[in-house]
Amino acid sequence: MVVQSKNNTFMNNLDYGIIGNCRTAALVSKTGSIDWFCLPDFDSPSIFAKLLDKEKGGSFHFEVSDDYEITQKYNGHTNILMTRFESPEHGFIVFDYMPRYRTSDLRHYMPPEIHRYIRVIKGSPTLKVIYDPKINYAREEVRHEIVGNYIKTHSVGDSEEKVYLYTSFDMEKVLNREEIVITENQFFLLSYNQKLVTVDINRILLEFERTKVYWLNFVNRSRDYVQYNDMIKRSLLVLKLLSYQNSGAMLAAVTTSLPETLGETRNWDYRFCWLRDASMSIDTLLFMKQRSAAKRFIEFIKHILKSSRNEPIQIMYGIRGERDLTEEILPHLSGYENSHPVRIGNAAYYQEQNDSIGYLLDVIYKYYLYFPGTLDEIEEIWEIIKNLVRAVLASWKNPDRSIWEYRTKKHHFVFSKVMSWVAVDRASLIAELLQRDYYAIEWRKEADIIKKEVHEKGWNEELQTFTQAYDNTDADSSLLLMYFYDFIDPSDERFVKTVKYVKENLFHEGLMYRYKSEDDFGVPTSSFTICTFWLIDALYMIGERDEARELFENMISYSNHLGLYSEDLDFETKRQLGNFPQAYSHLAFINTAALFSEEKKLSKFIRP
Repeated sequence: MVVQSKNNTFMNNLDYGIIGNCRTAALVSKTGSIDWFCLPDFDSPSIFAKLLDKEKGGSFHFEVSDDYEITQKYNGHTNILMTRFESPEHGFIVFDYMPRYRTSDLRHYMPPEIHRYIRVIKGSPTLKVIYDPKINYAREEVRHEIVGNYIKTHSVGDSEEKVYLYTSFDMEKVLNREEIVITENQFFLLSYNQKLVTVDINRILLEFERTKVYWLNFVNRSRDYVQYNDMIKRSLLVLKLLSYQNSGAMLAAVTTSLPETLGETRNWDYRFCWLRDASMSIDTLLFMKQRSAAKRFIEFIKHILKSSRNEPIQIMYGIRGERDLTEEILPHLSGYENSHPVRIGNAAYYQEQNDSIGYLLDVIYKYYLYFPGTLDEIEEIWEIIKNLVRAVLASWKNPDRSIWEYRTKKHHFVFSKVMSWVAVDRASLIAELLQRDYYAIEWRKEADIIKKEVHEKGWNEELQTFTQAYDNTDADSSLLLMYFYDFIDPSDERFVKTVKYVKENLFHEGLMYRYKSEDDFGVPTSSFTICTFWLIDALYMIGERDEARELFENMISYSNHLGLYSEDLDFETKRQLGNFPQAYSHLAFINTAALFSEEKKLSKFIRP
C-alpha cells in the first residue's frame, strides 16, 4: 500500500523507506538513493550518511533523465522496497532488500549486505550509477579498486576498513559514472564481507525469493484487521526491523541526530535499547502474536542484568548490552538540513528515570501469563524480578528525570510514580502466579502505598487534574497513559478531567506537545508523534469516539508516502522530524488502529 500524505506532497520531508534484516538497516529515498546505512550492525559507523550531510555523507543512487517518473512502494507485506523509474519508452524497477530467512529452527541467514536487483520492464533504459561510499561517518578518505569480480572500497588510512561491491554492470563504467544502457536484468550486492559463493543474477533472485517468503510468513502469523490492515502490517514490519536478532535488543530508531526541530540542538542518537521503548515495542509485538521477539528480549534482559548484578540498573543499554554509551559530537558533519550537532552515543544512559522498570515488569508479567517457560527459565527470571523490585522500592520516593529525560532538572514526576506502582503491582501478580504468597502480599502493600501517594500528591484539587509533578501545575501527555497500565479506570472522573486538562493545555493544530514547560533547551516547538496517538486512545476510552476517529484519520495523512512515521511532527506544516522510523510512533499506531478496527478471525478449528 502506498500512503500519500496530503500535507507533505510539496515539501521536503523524511520521504524514505527502510530496508533491513534485524542486524542493520538502510534508508532509501523516494528517488532510490541509499542515504543512510551502517555496517556491519545498526550502531556501527555509517558508509552512507547523505542524510546527515548532503555534501560529505555519501550515497548510492541512479541518475536518469528528467522524462523518467519515479514512484515507490513496498513489495506487498514485506520489507523489500520497489523504486520504479519509468519514461514513456523505457522503464526499470530497483528492488532493494537485505537477505533474511531461516536456515533452521534456531538460525537465520542475515548477512551485513544490501541487494539491489534491477528489473527492466520496458525498452532500454539509460542510467548513471553514483556509488559514493564514505567510511566511518565520512571521517575516512576512501579508495576504489577493481579486484576480480568486485570493487573493493577501503579507507586510505586503514585498509581493514573496507566494503565490497559485486555487480553485473561494467565496473569501470560504474566507477567512472558513465552512462549505461541496460537491456536485461542487473544487480548490485554491497557487502561488509568478501563473498565466498558465486555472486550472479541467479543467486540474487534466489535470495530475493527467500527473503520475500520470510517476510510474508512473518506477517501471516500476526493478527489481521478489516480496517487499516495494510498500515498496521507496515508498522509491524517496522518494529520487526528494529529488533537486533543477535541479542534480542529493540532499538528506538535506526538513525542518529535527526532534529526534533530544524535548526535546534535536540539531536540524539537512538540506535540503542531503552528499557521503556523496548518493553512497549515488545508489548505491541506480543499483542500482534509475535512471541519469538518477546522471548529474545527476555533473554537480552537476563543477560544484561546477570552480567552486571552489582551495578545499578540503567534506563538504556547498547544493542549487545553495553553499559557505557558515552556521547560524542561529529563536528565535520553539517547535520540534517544543517541542524547540528551530529551526535553518536547518548548521555542519557546514566540518568535516573524511575518509570523504566515499570514497562519491563509489565511485559515480563504478560510473558509469564501467556508463554510459560521451563522451570529453570522461570526460576532465573524470578531472581531478576526480585532484584528489579528492590531497585524500584529503593528509588520511587526520589525525584527523577522522567519519561522525557530532562538533562538538568529532577522532579517528583507523577507518571514516574505511576510506573513505579506498575512495577510493584505486576511483580505482586507474578508472585501470585508462582504461589510466592509472602512476596505477593508484601509487594501488594508497597504498591498500595505508592498508589495512595499519587492520588494524594499528584492530584491538584484546585485544577481538578493530575499534574506533571507534585511541585508544579504543568500538563504532561504521559498522564494520558494512566488508564493503559490499569492505574485508574478510564471512566473515573479524575481521569476524564485529566484527559480534558491535558488536551486543553497541550493540543495545538491537531497535534500534541509532550509538555509546554521550558526544559534544558527552551520550550519545545514540535509535536511528539506518540503523544497524539495517546490522546486519541484516551479520548476513545472516555467516550469521545467521533473526535478520536477524526484525529486518527488526520494522523494517517501525516505519515510519509510509505506509511512510515518519525519521532516528531511540525505543528504547522506537519513535516516529519526527529529520528526515523520511530518505534514509539509505530507501536502507538498499531495500538490505536486496533481500537477502531475489527479483527479478522478464523474459526477456532482452523489454523493458518
